[in-house]
Amino acid sequence: MARIAILSSSFGVYTPEAIERLKSIAEVVRIELKGRSLSEDESIEILRGFDILILGGGCNVTERVLRETNLKVVARHGVGLDNVDVEAATKLNIPVLYTPHANARAVAEHTFALILSFSRRITLAHEHVRRLRATPPRLIGFELEGKKLGIIGFGAIGRLVAGIGRGFGTSILVYDPYVDPKIVEEYGCKPVDLETLLRESDIVTIHVPLTRETYHMIGERELKLMKPTALLVNTSRGAVIDEHALVRALREGWIAGAALDVFEEEPLKPDNPLLSMDNVVATPHIAFLTIESVRRMDMMLVEDIERILSGRRPERVANPKVLEKVNLT
Repeated sequence: MARIAILSSSFGVYTPEAIERLKSIAEVVRIELKGRSLSEDESIEILRGFDILILGGGCNVTERVLRETNLKVVARHGVGLDNVDVEAATKLNIPVLYTPHANARAVAEHTFALILSFSRRITLAHEHVRRLRATPPRLIGFELEGKKLGIIGFGAIGRLVAGIGRGFGTSILVYDPYVDPKIVEEYGCKPVDLETLLRESDIVTIHVPLTRETYHMIGERELKLMKPTALLVNTSRGAVIDEHALVRALREGWIAGAALDVFEEEPLKPDNPLLSMDNVVATPHIAFLTIESVRRMDMMLVEDIERILSGRRPERVANPKVLEKVNLT
């Protein structure tokens, strides 16, 4: 019987039937991390003897981890694959499962929760109410209707963000070199280059995976292109933005503010300067975290693990070329 390690704090919590289905076909062990991340050595020590890893954000599955454990399948409980060395997994004939589009609606809605929190000064107003203070003039907000919304990345999440944005009466600019401009136009949006988007948008929201190409794609040069009244929103991955440049931009007024769900280093350290800025709205990497999205991710992984363990082809694989060489039955 296969052994499954769960290194995801949310997997199965809202979908107990997911755990029960796995227990009917494998030995299942949940590894509690209590908010910390495992080092490479710790990951190797803990994961030895397991066949399948269900992974959240608790460790980085490097080539060394894959080589020095018995893992035959890595199942990413989410969409991003930046903490899995997919190239090494492919080389070692290890399929990497994931859950594309499962949390797209959740992230798109959270994006607008952040935008509205900043535009109407919700977090500052909440603190003033809690402290029974009078409302100062600085809490005046702005409306979204008539604003230009710039979307960087036009995959499933970006397209949902565009739909919500139209409902608020924004005009929408899109930068995505991998999407046909005709498709962008079909969604009622205007395809533009990155520089145009940054110069013209009142709100810039990022929806790209973290890759070598997108690492620090928003740095000092890009931030200086933005309007001094603009808001930068990031619900993708923290390292897409050069955080040191962002801190400077916020301090020196290159942009008006930032609304962030992700950061270069997570969890945030208490001395991170972003935490003390009134022009920052922050949440702790929870954009994906709704009951509905977690349930979808749970069942997508369960279904594909069941397929693999019964000798069938899984449906959601980041490196499908390895499937012809895999057999866990």
